Amino acid sequence: MKFMDLQAQLEDNRRSVAFDSYDISVRQLYDMTLEGMIDIAPDYQRHFVWDEARQSELIESLFLGIPVPTLYMATNRDSSWEVIDGLQRLTTIINYVGSLDVIKEVNAKGSKLKISSLEKLSSLNGTRYEDLPKSLQVMFQTRPIRVTVLNDRSDNSVRYDLFERLNTGGVNLHPQEIRNCVYTGEFNDFIKELSMNDSFRNVVKVTKSSANKGVYEELVLKFFCYYEQRDKFVHNVKEFLNDYMESKTKSFKNKVRLRNIFEQTFNELERSLPNGIVRGNRLNVTPMVLFEAIAIGTADVIDNDIAVRQGVIQDLLDNEALKKLTSGATNSRKRLHDRINFVKDAIEHDFRNN
Repeated sequence: MKFMDLQAQLEDNRRSVAFDSYDISVRQLYDMTLEGMIDIAPDYQRHFVWDEARQSELIESLFLGIPVPTLYMATNRDSSWEVIDGLQRLTTIINYVGSLDVIKEVNAKGSKLKISSLEKLSSLNGTRYEDLPKSLQVMFQTRPIRVTVLNDRSDNSVRYDLFERLNTGGVNLHPQEIRNCVYTGEFNDFIKELSMNDSFRNVVKVTKSSANKGVYEELVLKFFCYYEQRDKFVHNVKEFLNDYMESKTKSFKNKVRLRNIFEQTFNELERSLPNGIVRGNRLNVTPMVLFEAIAIGTADVIDNDIAVRQGVIQDLLDNEALKKLTSGATNSRKRLHDRINFVKDAIEHDFRNN
């Protein structure tokens, strides 16, 4: 029975993945990137980390005809390709062949590649692409690279899974960075816009490195997901957020209502919590589970037209009962409901008794 289940899972998941493979020349890849046929997503660009020596090794491998790892792409709705795995290699080619203007367009911090540290082709050390005779330029441009493309018959969950599994650029992508590449569209733009909201930024405290990895955007997503669909949460937060974002990417019809509750909630929290959602007297980092309890609980009382008295939410931050609900094993539907309802009930109780 166990292997029958395995066979069914294999057949089901293999049907959901559809690939096409091509051998494409260096020149074609370069031209396709410049023409927008290959997209290096803005959320992904900043993760170019190869130094000059590592880039030079790739150029040497291409000159020598040594096979380089396959580039993986995904097909977008407009038939363009988006890089899943291969950012370092593709950007290196552009840094070598492209003009400075082209390089800056693809990667704002990029620079022209001067070859260095090679042993086999040591004569290339200290040179740039423009220094090569035409025959060597043509040789380089016609080198083939294997490209495997996830076509548009595969769903977004497969694309997310591939981003997560195949990314080998030396910097692990945060789940929200992957979502920003996979779930493109109006709802993703909406999340990014609200993540810049001043009241939200004043209330939520994250580290600089986290801010650069999409944590603000993920917290906006988490706010809406728990506000609308907390009853569907089971245990896996990542998959829960992915499913919600997938549904909103397909159909986003309540933009005004969601914007209003978001802005009302964080305007109220900015008023009630001048130091933000933090525990103690130090301006430290917002605990994510505490964020869920305070933000969603406050949104619920705003929905019920309950006025929040000054000091009530501030007192909740260090409440011992809430501490217990926001520590330990917290990823269950019951614990999620318990901590949100604790905040909601406390604010409503204060309202009724004052």
